[in-house]
Amino acid sequence: MSSPAERYAAARRRAAQASLFPALDEFAFDLGFDLDDFQREACQSLERGSGVLVCAPTGAGKTVVGEFAVHLALRGTPARPVSADEPRRKCFYTTPIKALSNQKYHDLVDRYGADQVGLLTGDNAINGDAPVVVMTTEVLRNMLYAGSATLEGLAYVVMDEVHYLADRFRGGVWEEVIIHLPASVTLVSLSATVSNAEEFADWLVTVRGETAVVVSEHRPVPLWQHMLVGKRMFDLFHDADAARKHDVHPELLRYTRDTLRRLELGEVRGTGADRRRGPRWRGPLRPDIVDRLDREGLLPAILFIFSRAGCDAAVQQCLAAGLRLTSPEERAEIRRVVESKVTAIPSEDLSVLGYWEWLDGLERGLAAHHAGMLPAFKEVVEELFVRGLVKAVFATETLALGINMPARCVVLERLVKYNGEAHVDLTPGEYTQLTGRAGRRGIDVEGHAVVVWSPETDPRHVAGLASTRTYPLRSSFRPSYNMAVNLVGSVGAEPARALLESSFAQFQADRSVVGLARQVQRNTETMDAYGAEAVCHQGDFDEYFALRVAIGDRERSLARQGQTQRKAAAIASLERLRVGDVIRVPSGRRAGLAVVIDPATGGFGEPRPLVLTQDRWAGRISAGDFTTPAEVLARIRVPKHFNHRSPAARRDLAAEVSATGLDRHGGRRGGRSRQAVGEDHRLTQLRSELRRHPCHACPEREEHARWAERRRRLERDTEELRERVSGRTGSLARTFDRIVALLTTRGYLTADGSVTDAGRMLARIWTEADLLVAECLRRGVWDGLSPAELAAAVSVVVFEARRDVDERASVPRGAIVDAVDATLKLWSEIETDEASRGLSVTREPDLGFVWPIYRWARGEVLAKVLASGHQLDGEMPAGDFVRWARQVVDLLGQLADSGGASTELRATARQAIAAVKRGVLAYHTPA
Repeated sequence: MSSPAERYAAARRRAAQASLFPALDEFAFDLGFDLDDFQREACQSLERGSGVLVCAPTGAGKTVVGEFAVHLALRGTPARPVSADEPRRKCFYTTPIKALSNQKYHDLVDRYGADQVGLLTGDNAINGDAPVVVMTTEVLRNMLYAGSATLEGLAYVVMDEVHYLADRFRGGVWEEVIIHLPASVTLVSLSATVSNAEEFADWLVTVRGETAVVVSEHRPVPLWQHMLVGKRMFDLFHDADAARKHDVHPELLRYTRDTLRRLELGEVRGTGADRRRGPRWRGPLRPDIVDRLDREGLLPAILFIFSRAGCDAAVQQCLAAGLRLTSPEERAEIRRVVESKVTAIPSEDLSVLGYWEWLDGLERGLAAHHAGMLPAFKEVVEELFVRGLVKAVFATETLALGINMPARCVVLERLVKYNGEAHVDLTPGEYTQLTGRAGRRGIDVEGHAVVVWSPETDPRHVAGLASTRTYPLRSSFRPSYNMAVNLVGSVGAEPARALLESSFAQFQADRSVVGLARQVQRNTETMDAYGAEAVCHQGDFDEYFALRVAIGDRERSLARQGQTQRKAAAIASLERLRVGDVIRVPSGRRAGLAVVIDPATGGFGEPRPLVLTQDRWAGRISAGDFTTPAEVLARIRVPKHFNHRSPAARRDLAAEVSATGLDRHGGRRGGRSRQAVGEDHRLTQLRSELRRHPCHACPEREEHARWAERRRRLERDTEELRERVSGRTGSLARTFDRIVALLTTRGYLTADGSVTDAGRMLARIWTEADLLVAECLRRGVWDGLSPAELAAAVSVVVFEARRDVDERASVPRGAIVDAVDATLKLWSEIETDEASRGLSVTREPDLGFVWPIYRWARGEVLAKVLASGHQLDGEMPAGDFVRWARQVVDLLGQLADSGGASTELRATARQAIAAVKRGVLAYHTPA
């Protein structure tokens, strides 16, 4: 305990600070807790009049600094409070997502009152003229370009989660705001811990003036790292000193080594061997993990599974295991909350959405959380989890970037995730983001992160992830057509060019060129060494290796052609199926015998017949389930009004399928025929040249080839580096010049740098395909369509499938076909124009959402709508449908307000919005 003298000295220091920082003293008095050192330092910088960048771990309390900016705006300056005849000082609090905006709005209303706080998002506009307004970052960007009167009196802008500027799709918006804010505005930037905070702050100083950097690595709730190996839980580190040195707990290393050795010897119970993949490990079951966490007092927990289907399956597995984590009182409260939240959703849609299974999970304290879920369902899960009613949530990594949902424990099932193109390892930054959810300030004494061990998981690798703080902030900023016309219209062509030169992207590019040039030089020296190793005394090995590469390329090309032909044959066979046909599904989770219940020949997209398998599963299958055409093996009678949702009906019909006596898996194994490959004339010619080449007879041929392959890969990498070096310096300005030239050619800008009427229309189109939308409006592509047809036609410029699909999706007959074809033709013209100027801006329209939004706008039921998506793996998830439909509504709203659209089109757009905003689309969180 401190002495009276020490307490007196501390009181003197507090009094001195209160006299220096009176606003902070007022603010802290009402908080109810003591400020941490980093919070106090950042707030003091703000009160001195400096901008501030705060970097701190998740849950450390960064938002307190943003709330202090709100306090300063409402209070007026310390030396001179705002008088009645002066404009009020304002503070805008920006967030990256609507859910965060809604949450922060409620927090500030609770503190300052509803009359002082407003909210502006795509869904809500409440009290927009208030002195404090919470908004998404895009709303502020649009205000700046439009010169909104709401900006008058703006003194502070808080940018929460400013590290979002690294986001590939939306990050540029943050830089646009930072660059274009008036110099009189003080910027408060709140970021997760990043390893290049000083670099980011250096840039902020260049564009915003004085900016204090406050970095805190301290977690207010200590985080303990663990690994779950089978049924045993180990600490990853022995103590804090070992964690700093990355020293893994010796007992954990010994146990995992012993387990691996026993696996190889086949001694581990419950494991098997697979000749192709080596020993197979079956780790702890998901229900067992949750039960273990419950027994050890580690709930509530978030269990990260990097797959939507995996999250849903985990909940089902826990239900099947009989897990129940809630009391009767909690179950009653859960049901009350759920029923109050879903009243706006039609009952017939709830059954399609799996409402009863979802509610069963919630009442037991279990839920999934991922982007494929209906937003209303996700919001319920978030609320129940925060209130401690739901105890275990199985989530994808998107939850780590979402709203405030802290837990006592976080579990990582794997350390590999699919990034849309390939399976990649988690980075230290991603690991820190995910595990940062563990430990609730003011509730938990400590947080816990658990990694589930598998033979591919090295504890030392986990230790490196847990101990490394490398999360560099990388700009994703690039000029767009909309940005170009807005910049030219607001400041002129040359000043706009200078503004782009001041972006963080260019700031980083100029710094990185030196390092890239050094890497090119090192690569060149290495390639020379590889080339020397590949020299063959029999002949020109470079020539020989080029033949090998050509053969490989040709074989891959033919394989792709064969895959397309096989899929076309499978589709054709599915189209011929009739009710009662018994077929064999050769692969996938539903492999085995199945009977066709509904052939689903609806004339749209790929056929997806509804089948019942021998295992009593009823659902739709697609061509992706077939490596060979579907063959009708037998026919059985299906009752006329067969109800596939009835367990008894499924059992009886499945018994009839089994009674056919057909072999479940068949006697033949599907294999890829190599006949087509062998018959290719060009491939035969290349192989003949290869065999005749002198180097083919070299006894060290394969050794030379390995060195040549290394050199080829390094050449490819080095060429990319050279292109990056040549394109980095002044690259944004060059891109901007090319965009301006294209816009001038197409009539959006004049030769002297003025904005035309078409340009002013483009300036108010906020979508990734902004130029394509503007061209469609100018050419009248969407004129004369019905509301449902218009919604379908505009969907092609906003929708983007999660995975590439080889064949083009079908569209409804009639006027939509002409509108879509005209849109594709315009896109082709724009792409040609862009390619000729070295630009790559506008992506190809995607037809995959045409049928779902068309059917929905026509008033069809949700079940049919979701079944009509152009998906590789069955029905479109409800969450995806709602998200894309909202984007269609957003674009329709822009068309309804566009000065470049005809009166008829604007009216149709309003009718289309009304047609789409029903059922699950009519629901939104009341602010």
